[in-house]
Amino acid sequence: MRLTENHVTDENLYLNRRQFVKGMTATGLIGIPFIANALDFSKNQNYQEKLKLTDPEHALHYNNFYELGTSKEDPFRNADKLKTDGWQVVIEGECAKPQTFDMDDLLKLEQEERIYRFRCVEGWSMVVPWIGFPLSKLLSKVEPNSKAKYVEFISIEDPNLPGQRFRVLDWPYREGLRMDEAMHPLTFMATGIYGESLPNQNGAPIRLVVPWKYGFKSSKSIVKIRLVEKQPLSSWMVATPSEYGFYSNVNPNVSHPRWSQAKERPLGSFFKKKTLMFNGYENEVASLYKGMDLKKNF
Repeated sequence: MRLTENHVTDENLYLNRRQFVKGMTATGLIGIPFIANALDFSKNQNYQEKLKLTDPEHALHYNNFYELGTSKEDPFRNADKLKTDGWQVVIEGECAKPQTFDMDDLLKLEQEERIYRFRCVEGWSMVVPWIGFPLSKLLSKVEPNSKAKYVEFISIEDPNLPGQRFRVLDWPYREGLRMDEAMHPLTFMATGIYGESLPNQNGAPIRLVVPWKYGFKSSKSIVKIRLVEKQPLSSWMVATPSEYGFYSNVNPNVSHPRWSQAKERPLGSFFKKKTLMFNGYENEVASLYKGMDLKKNF
């Protein structure tokens, strides 16, 4: 990942991100219910790229989270409808030790901050400092067996969520990864963002982040993880199979039927920039797809 001067974050903005977010709260730009407590975390220096961070005002207000509504503003507006008290994540399937984890259990895993690029198939992008832990740490606790070839992620299903009153998708939201993708060091379970606990509109209390894939691959508000032998169907593959494939890798050379992927617009900018192969993580992940036709396996 070769970076240029225009990627470098202003030092003061980066170090004062918590004060910035809290200042926005005080002025009413961010609703108080949606900013949670600060987390205890370390900064993993291997993932502290000098990228220009997206302004929290954009990253916390411009979201795709269809459980809370289909417009970009709906997740923030309806965030209080998502109830996260007593949250649990069940891990089951092809493993020796299936378990149910409370959020307290998950937060006891060492939390670290990683700065990642995030790219939506719709053509917009952002750079945010996630807090959480590698998915591999969690999966290792249940000891996957030799039949575990894929990992399926299942999100919350609640008829009280405004977006789930309509059959925009076949709820609950489902996504999947190949096992080697899931165990890759970049694959991350996020519990926070910008130094704070994950707000509801961004997928509280825990979500997946796979930075070399389009954003819809990174499931929000996860309640179940299943280790399976056969490739699972994701929600968008079921809804529109001609537009969405299983892999969903960021590839500027493969256009979505409705959106070119050659360029992207960073949130907060009027100008587009060139989209990077694998969203800039080609050196780290290209070997996972050696010999594959990345146009056919989109």
